[in-house]
Amino acid sequence: MQYKQKRWIKMFIGIILICSGCATIANLDLNRLYGEENTDNRINATTEQSSPDSAATVFYETEVAPVINARCVVCHACYDAPCQLKMTHPEGIERGANKEKVYHGSRIIAATPNRLFIDAQSSSEWRERGFYPVLNEREQSAVANTQASVLAKMLTLKKQNPLPADKLLDERFDVSIDRSQQCPTVQEFEGYAQSQAFGGMPYALPELSDDEHNTLINWIERGAYMPAPAPISVAEQQAVQQLEDFLNAESLKEQLTARYIYEHLFSSHLYFSELSDDDVQPQFFNMVRSRTPSGQPIEVIASRRPFDDPKVERVYYRLFPVHSTIVNKTHQPYAINKILTDKWQKWFIEADYTVTKMPSYEPQIAANPLTAFNQLPVNARYRFMLERAQNTIMGYIKGPVCRGQVALNVINDRFWVYFVKPEVAASPQINRFYETQKDNLRLPAEKQSTAFAVTWIEYASRQGDYMRARQNFMNTELEKDYHFSPDDIWDGDGENQNATLTVFRHFDNATVIKGLVGEPPKTAWVIDYALLERIHYLLVAGFDVYGNYGHQLMTRLYMDFLRMEGETNFLAFLPPDSRREELASWYQKSGPELTSFFEGNVHIFDQPSGIEFKTKNHKQELFDIFAEHLKKVQPVRYQLKESELTGKSKALLAQLANIKGKSASVLPELSMIMVEPNDGKQPEIFTLVRNSAHFNVNSLFSESANRDPKNDDVTLVHGLLGSYPDAFWRVKETELAPMVALAQKIETEQDYAAFLDSFAVRRTAADFWQFSDKLNQIFKQQNPIEAGWLDYNRLENR
Repeated sequence: MQYKQKRWIKMFIGIILICSGCATIANLDLNRLYGEENTDNRINATTEQSSPDSAATVFYETEVAPVINARCVVCHACYDAPCQLKMTHPEGIERGANKEKVYHGSRIIAATPNRLFIDAQSSSEWRERGFYPVLNEREQSAVANTQASVLAKMLTLKKQNPLPADKLLDERFDVSIDRSQQCPTVQEFEGYAQSQAFGGMPYALPELSDDEHNTLINWIERGAYMPAPAPISVAEQQAVQQLEDFLNAESLKEQLTARYIYEHLFSSHLYFSELSDDDVQPQFFNMVRSRTPSGQPIEVIASRRPFDDPKVERVYYRLFPVHSTIVNKTHQPYAINKILTDKWQKWFIEADYTVTKMPSYEPQIAANPLTAFNQLPVNARYRFMLERAQNTIMGYIKGPVCRGQVALNVINDRFWVYFVKPEVAASPQINRFYETQKDNLRLPAEKQSTAFAVTWIEYASRQGDYMRARQNFMNTELEKDYHFSPDDIWDGDGENQNATLTVFRHFDNATVIKGLVGEPPKTAWVIDYALLERIHYLLVAGFDVYGNYGHQLMTRLYMDFLRMEGETNFLAFLPPDSRREELASWYQKSGPELTSFFEGNVHIFDQPSGIEFKTKNHKQELFDIFAEHLKKVQPVRYQLKESELTGKSKALLAQLANIKGKSASVLPELSMIMVEPNDGKQPEIFTLVRNSAHFNVNSLFSESANRDPKNDDVTLVHGLLGSYPDAFWRVKETELAPMVALAQKIETEQDYAAFLDSFAVRRTAADFWQFSDKLNQIFKQQNPIEAGWLDYNRLENR
């Protein structure tokens, strides 16, 4: 046995040496043929084509960019772009690729951040950080530009080896989300092509058309010129200046307000709605911290977190134009207009309070918003987040996390969210209580990005102390005749549709939408100011995707308690006996760590509900009571009645929502359905969401053991929901009846495969890209502000 191990190790080392030797020889050949690699070669060559109206600029913008967006960006965007090749912007293509994965939950120490536009500013700086070129950086000739370009070689490899003409991909293709990545440099490409003949791009999807392929190859031969973005309009410049003036005013009150606004909007895409056409995607902006004031070029402060020490005497908050292709999985549009900024002025600036000094950037202070911003009125802070509550909650899905099962297996697959109204949350009595609990409400981000998981015990203890103090406060210090009623729930001031949210989890990604969508869920949350603030600082402002396993583990574990806090707030509206029954049903088969937490009396709240229940199904009745209280602010966007299909067709589609149990569990997380109407009008899109049931969601590693598939169900919505489709269905309106009937008969994988044979557009379909183009086109036409390119990294092979 020992001999075999030694022999295997020698063989493995030999293979590495051979591969290294081949790469070295290939590099010598490339040097001999085309000269040595140097980023200056590309800079000098592209400078010659840099006129805004040059033929090269027009060719890129009209011919090349549309192909890159529709065929490349759908996989190469955000932190989960294969090989870190981010193709949403020319600078990402120039940056190139890197063999390291960003999502790496077991690293011992934090990784060095490699964020586009932030951590390096030139190709030469990215080369020093381990990125290698995918475009030719040697002699700039047509031959060299293709023969010394990984991108050209990947495209050519695909053209030489298109997908086999089979219904399903065979074992030569790995489309799992955690597949090992093959990231060859140009020197390593010959070996890669021999071992991965079907590894060309687009990977495991149909090849480009001849016209698309020739367009990209022609572009690469010419030097792969990518123009600088056009300047923003004069009107946008004026709007930017006005907002920057507000954010960079001199008084301490204004400076602290700006810091608060920035730390909550740094991941959003701001746009000026008063300058925007509702039918056209607007110019978006990122709010950044800069060393330089308005009127000077922005010098981004490259900190890991928005509240890290900027190491400058004065921070300036600036708006950086977003010229990257918009992808749905990271897109958080946030409208700026006079109505909103007038509210900011009223809440933060005109309110009667005093700021005596700016808070420290020390992690123990800055990572805890209840400490850092205690000089700002709670009413202002809470109303700021409530005004765009969907954006606030969406941040933990589309912000720094981007994706991740560990970040999301802490929530149920679908639940509703309500909010405590500001008049209750900002009462002096409750504010005094928050002030006493600042130490208990500290967050893991204060330990920064390299933390030891064992320190979790410290945070668990503090959270337990907080929950006990909170329940004691609610039981004894609130007025004796005060009981929770629907009047304590924010009604959106009668007009704001952010008053209720539905959160869908799709295994390792999620979606947040306004309104109460679907049938009443198993669980619901009621969120108050302190909980909403901590969710943001735990999962958005304080989360570091480059952090070590300890940081990510503590973040996940802490979120357990925030979830339970929101659930407990909801349960407080039920009679005491129902509270205990519901809690027990939500946490069946809980692990010992949760049992001990419950036994620590952190959930004991014995005051009667302020609601007089008339039925025995208290939870359903509470949902109905809340629905009546909030009916004025319920959006209709995702309701089937919004479809223009015939009434009969809508009734047929509605039957899909009856799929439950084992039949639902066979379906993927997200199925996007294109229905082609009888009248020949534009197709309509629907989304079928599978909701996976769990006995509980507190277990960190054994999610499969906690699954309760007999209670799985689905939610059907009108429109496109989610960023990561798993399956595409296409059906003519005349075929809805047989399609629905066949879907309702699905019980096994074989049944599902037969269904797909009739109604799916699989990733292997010859017309896959035509379908994809139509789907994305409809999405953007119907939702020009919210839409962005979908991500195809989760398309199934079934």
